[in-house]
Amino acid sequence: MRKKLHVESIVYSGVLITIGIILPMIFHAVGGAGKVFLPMHIPVILAGFILSPVYAVGVGMLTPLISSLLTTMPLLYPICPIMMVELGTYGLVISLLSKAGVHNIFIKLLASMLVGRLMAGLTVYIMGVTLGLKFDPIEYVKGAIVVGLPGLLIQWLIIPSMVYMMDRYFPRIVNIKR
Repeated sequence: MRKKLHVESIVYSGVLITIGIILPMIFHAVGGAGKVFLPMHIPVILAGFILSPVYAVGVGMLTPLISSLLTTMPLLYPICPIMMVELGTYGLVISLLSKAGVHNIFIKLLASMLVGRLMAGLTVYIMGVTLGLKFDPIEYVKGAIVVGLPGLLIQWLIIPSMVYMMDRYFPRIVNIKR
């Protein structure tokens, strides 16, 4: 049984990573709308609801890295490492809150978005100190929030519905109640 769960987690991770690569390509095809609508975030956030913390972090970190290597979106440096930390944090926070018994989807979304953006800012700060990156961490986070407001709104509108539908029709794969 344990081996079956491991295989299923790998398959779900692969599907979510693939969606996380293809969805931004579609959005960028219509004028670079990826920064605004945050399409890569959606499958990563879903990974937090479906997968254990290790796999959710893996999806969050691998999706921008693989996408960057295959499509140059996001730029390998400096944006990819920032997104790897931010998206990995989204998956981790939601998955950990699910395991801890938090059932409210909106609390999980809010917590993951706040901690993820905080970690993105911290990553920018660390990259500035160690690598000489010339981004102001606070301005970076503010800018990401302002530019990404439509994407954040989309996430708040569709993710709860998607999780609800998955829980209703495929309850075995969603860890909301674990």
